[in-house]
Amino acid sequence: MPEPISNMPRVFAALADPTRFAIVEQLLAHEELPIGELAAPYAMSKPAISKHIKVLEDAGLIERRVEKQWRYCRLRRECFSSIEDWLGRYRDFWSTSLDRLDAILIEEDRDNQDD
Repeated sequence: MPEPISNMPRVFAALADPTRFAIVEQLLAHEELPIGELAAPYAMSKPAISKHIKVLEDAGLIERRVEKQWRYCRLRRECFSSIEDWLGRYRDFWSTSLDRLDAILIEEDRDNQDD
């Protein structure tokens, strides 16, 4: 089995928080948003939103850019393809395992019908 992606625990820990997950969802719907617009739906302080953004950035999920006095965030698409690759390994494992189980159950059912 290939080596696990070392950043994956940090990625899933970042996404486990409902606010951070919602921020990622906002960025999925829009290519890029100013931090103020990302923060608008939440009744929390600017430092609290900044901490959430920092966690997402440290996990490699988003990146920030500065344009004059504006701070923008956007998703790092390559991180999501790493997640997809990681999940694909488990999807393949479970698909194969469930196919084997299905074959065993079909064979067992045939054996029971023959009795």
